[in-house]
Amino acid sequence: MNNTSLLPLDYLVFAFYFVIVAGYGYYIYQKKRKASTDTKDFFLAEGSLTWWAIGASLIASNISAEQFIGMSGSGFKMGLAISTYEWMAAATLLVVAIFFLPIYLKNKIYTMPQFLLQRYDGRVSTAMAVFWLLLYVFVNLTSILYLGALAIQTISGIPFWTCVMALSVFAIFITLGGMKVIGYTDVIQVFFLILGGLATTYLALNLVSDHFGGGGMWDGLGLLRQKAPEHFHMIFEPSSEHYKELPGLAVLIGGMWIVNLNYWGCNQYITQRALGADLKTARNGLLFAGFLKLLMPVIVVLPGIAAYVLYKNGMFQQEMMDAAGTVKPDHAYPVLLNLLPAGLKGLSFAALTAAIVASLAGKANSIATIFTLDIYKHFFNKDASEQDQVKVGRYTIIVAIIIGALVAPALKSLDQGFQFIQEYTGFISPGVFAIFIMGFFWKRTTANAALTGAILAIPLSVALKFGMPELPFINRMGWVFIIIVVIMGIISLLDPKSKNNPKGLEVDASMFRLNPAFTVGAIIICGVLAALYTVFW
Repeated sequence: MNNTSLLPLDYLVFAFYFVIVAGYGYYIYQKKRKASTDTKDFFLAEGSLTWWAIGASLIASNISAEQFIGMSGSGFKMGLAISTYEWMAAATLLVVAIFFLPIYLKNKIYTMPQFLLQRYDGRVSTAMAVFWLLLYVFVNLTSILYLGALAIQTISGIPFWTCVMALSVFAIFITLGGMKVIGYTDVIQVFFLILGGLATTYLALNLVSDHFGGGGMWDGLGLLRQKAPEHFHMIFEPSSEHYKELPGLAVLIGGMWIVNLNYWGCNQYITQRALGADLKTARNGLLFAGFLKLLMPVIVVLPGIAAYVLYKNGMFQQEMMDAAGTVKPDHAYPVLLNLLPAGLKGLSFAALTAAIVASLAGKANSIATIFTLDIYKHFFNKDASEQDQVKVGRYTIIVAIIIGALVAPALKSLDQGFQFIQEYTGFISPGVFAIFIMGFFWKRTTANAALTGAILAIPLSVALKFGMPELPFINRMGWVFIIIVVIMGIISLLDPKSKNNPKGLEVDASMFRLNPAFTVGAIIICGVLAALYTVFW
């Protein structure tokens, strides 16, 4: 019984979630509201987010429909290996916490373009600010709205446009309260996200167990490995049909690091949560996010593998097909949700909505931060008061989400949403990461070198994609990164002024000292990752 509508009990559970999130958001807004809200308060929630709020907000902003729907679809198609995006992110968060955060906080960085302005010049800063705004609005915000609305439509039967409008209004409501409201409501969003996600995984494993006459969830987990052993390998051989998407050891020692370090360390959308806190709090927040990342594949990948095993053994034959009769991996998660009993389906529906709304809110706040602080204040009104800037930030949030809602239907041609987003974001990630990493740790890197790196990223990526079509996109990112670093290095060395570059950052070993609690947590995460990759090699 594949029920594609919500029952009254489901709506009741969802209404409870909505009231809790909206009510708590309003309470935080009133409790922590200053007599006059300033930009650091609105955009960064300066000093008010605890470590657990930072960690939860990072995960809530990161996990969206592209993970629930797209990563589950990739789990259906290629298995546990897609979890490398989540598990390698846990290791990446440690690197960002240890090496990147001290540099940002010591230099009082609030936006990524601000860092580029301080380290390089206005050309690099403005070019990247405009680029990020276009990327965030027309790719990220739009894809979150599209995939989210599509998922909710599939589960509930509510029309697509109604889903888009409802998600947009909910996100605006949360976002207009500023980063404090986003940060603390994200704690509730993550609670619903994890609880609802685990409920779906529990159902999926029980379904597998029941289908083969097992005795419950744990039997179901064992049956997955027994019935689909090819879906439990983390490292693909070159002969595998999935090698182009996840090319062997490159997921451990190659381009996957560029994907993750760029996303978690050079991305306004993510780093913004930590930039308003002190170093200890920010680091602990990222450590907490790392632990949550270890859990994510259980929620978003295992259901996809379960759907694959059930499909291969006679279930969901129609539900997994599109109108043309082609198997659509991205149908896996919605198909499972539609099997949930009343009430539990409402909880999982709330979890999915929480993930989508939290991501929309975080992205919209980052768009407002970059536009207000790096475009509006620099080019339109240099004397803008704090109140004016907050007002502009709120208008920007509304405009950005309206644009996203209008553009979202244009993405209906997407197939595997998660892989599509990863590949095409990878056209620019190597250039951005090269600019940041060389700006951090090599004083001689010049503004001309950085501008060249920014300009070359897309042409080099396109040239390699079409010139070497068999090259996996993760490996392509690695080669583009190496080429850009070499070119930036040559340009910097040829500039005689680079020897005494006044814009080089002061970096010393004392910045990277760790407290004992963080060190223990980091060792545990590394140990768990080593065990996982050893077991599922």
